[in-house]
This record gives sequence, structure tokens and C-alpha cells, in this order.
Amino acid sequence: MEINAFTSDSYQAPEGNSEALYKEKGSKFYAYCFHTPTLEDVSTYIEELKKKHHSARHFCYAYRINPRENLVRFNDDGEPKNSAGLPIFNQILSHNLWDCLVVVVRYFGGTKLGVSGLVNAYKIAAEESLVQLKKEDKYLSKSLRIQFEYPLMDKVMRIVNSEKIHILSQDLRLNANFELSIRESEYNQVYTLFTDLYGINIIKD
Repeated sequence: MEINAFTSDSYQAPEGNSEALYKEKGSKFYAYCFHTPTLEDVSTYIEELKKKHHSARHFCYAYRINPRENLVRFNDDGEPKNSAGLPIFNQILSHNLWDCLVVVVRYFGGTKLGVSGLVNAYKIAAEESLVQLKKEDKYLSKSLRIQFEYPLMDKVMRIVNSEKIHILSQDLRLNANFELSIRESEYNQVYTLFTDLYGINIIKD
């Protein structure tokens, strides 16, 4: 599903999780927002909620994961079409979040709300879980593997520190081997800095 094609390398994601409760005519809507970088995280959290709310009838949800892969989905879980999952998803879009799952668990209170009432209830429940959410800036990155001899360590670390590069792994046995994580928009610049440094070998898979 192509919704809001991503053209930047920075985005916002939930820093943690949050929850909220909305009540309407006896029905209770428990809304949960989770930080979900992978689809496996989505499955895990939904299963946990089904165990926690084992007597609930509806577990409606929406998620948006990985700006580059654009993994999105919304699910009404038995509610009338587009009365639950889509309103939830629209709130994720409104807050411009990625790596985000929102699940709204509904307990029926005995009074039917109608489609418009359901749309409004799921929207408000999702919104209330998102307004109190802490958010953090994330960046899409590319990895770079370099190999060099120890006398170059100071020069390499100077680049790493000045460019705020994250070291994913390092092997310091015979020679130094670093796997680096570099923000996409800065990759070419950093790549050039290393290739211009005599004695640095770029390791290609």
C-alpha cells in the first residue's frame, strides 16, 4: 500500500509506549500505542493484548513501519468496514509517525454506536493514546565497513567523532575492522572522507 511516499532520511517514531481509555455509551475503548520497528513486534504486542483483554471482542489496529519499505496496514477486526482501522491509521498519519502500532481494544457496552459513532470513538481513542506519547527523531542509515592498520586509529576516530558516526561493530585483532552506521544524507560525504585517507580499505560484500 503506497501511502505518503517517503522522500527524506529523517522521521519520528514513538520513544516508548503509551495507553489511554475512552468511554462512549457504556463501551470502553482501550487504546495502546507501541514502538514497533518490525512486523514481528506488531504480532508480539497484539498477542499480548489478546491475553490481557481475553474477554474483549474487537482488537482493531493500524501500523506504519519503515519509511523505506512503507509497511502499512489497518484492520477493523469485525467492526463495520473502515469504521475502526482507518480512523486509527489516520491518527498515525496526522502525527506523522513511523515504526508505530496503535491498537484499540473495545468492550461492547450494550448500546450500538452506529458507523459514525464507531469512527468517532476509535479516532478519539487513538488520538488520546498519541497525544501523550513521547517521540524521538530517527534517521535512515547505510552501513560502511572499513579496514585499516592501527597507526591510522586516531585519524579514523577523528572522522567518526566529528561526523557523529555510530560504530556498529569492531574487530581489533590483526588489523582494525569497523562496521559503521552512517545517515543516508551524509553517506557520500563520509565515504569520500575515508577513501581520501590513505591506507583505508573499504570492504565490499
